[in-house]
Amino acid sequence: MKQPLRVCLAGAGAFGVKHMEAIQSIDGMDVVLLVGRDADKTRKVADRFGVSHIATDLDEALSRADIDAVILCTPTQLHASQAIACMKAGKHVQVEIPMADNLAQAEELVRMQQQTGLVAMAGHTRRFNPSHQWIRNRIRARELKIQQMDVQTYFFRRTNINARGEPRSWTDHLLWHHACHTVDLFQYQTGEVASRVHALQGPIQPDLEIAMDMSIQLKVPSGAICTLSLSFNNDGPLGTVFRYICDNGTYIARYDDLFDGEENQIDVSGCDVSINGIELQDRAFLAAIRDGIEPASSFSNVLPAYRTLDRAEKSLNEPGL
Repeated sequence: MKQPLRVCLAGAGAFGVKHMEAIQSIDGMDVVLLVGRDADKTRKVADRFGVSHIATDLDEALSRADIDAVILCTPTQLHASQAIACMKAGKHVQVEIPMADNLAQAEELVRMQQQTGLVAMAGHTRRFNPSHQWIRNRIRARELKIQQMDVQTYFFRRTNINARGEPRSWTDHLLWHHACHTVDLFQYQTGEVASRVHALQGPIQPDLEIAMDMSIQLKVPSGAICTLSLSFNNDGPLGTVFRYICDNGTYIARYDDLFDGEENQIDVSGCDVSINGIELQDRAFLAAIRDGIEPASSFSNVLPAYRTLDRAEKSLNEPGL
């Protein structure tokens, strides 16, 4: 029997909890250390999931020989530097989306992975959601061809709160975080890199110092387009809805669930061993380490999305925009 993969999970917030819940369903993967800034909060989460050890400093995990891998669910601005530190310490690493908030750091992450040979993947969950897997399987079987992806990513975040409505210490970003999901998925599903990229943003919010509304348009060489609308000003249903307008049907994906254009739910349970995208993402991390295979969302595989985001960011600064 193989020894379980000993994992340090850094980040006891909303997404850290999602990974903790997912890992409970995975044999051969144990969280042995939970890292968080607030010791009391971190201890409560650790107790909930039966993790005996906590720390308030990631360096403690990186110095321990009994830690094989690290999952980073920390603030976006720390992702690249922490992932590099993990690899330098000889730890496999999975970093939540985005792996970096600029292209230079994303490219540095790829170089570091290639130097170390460690498994390093980003949490591009849409590649693992059964809803999007179902679509991808039919695209690869040539049963579907995307004409347009119409995507809405809407939240109400005029203050720094997380997905559970709790205060947090860092500011989120529509382009490098939330748009990253869709830009990567569109290029992944079409198998092409965008040949045309255009972005617009609304006014900068004075307290958070970010744009609260954004629109991005993409086109790939085959002709498929993507229209993405993002907002932190939306006072209504929250989250992301993907509408695939195809040559053979319309499909609506809401995270792990999939519906046809008439809102009839499609059974996606046969796509993979679970219907939980986060669990499938963590299973891919484990399999990559155990079997020596490259995960679908390796740093190298998702780098094209960051190059496209960089182009989108540059278009925001074009004269007259």
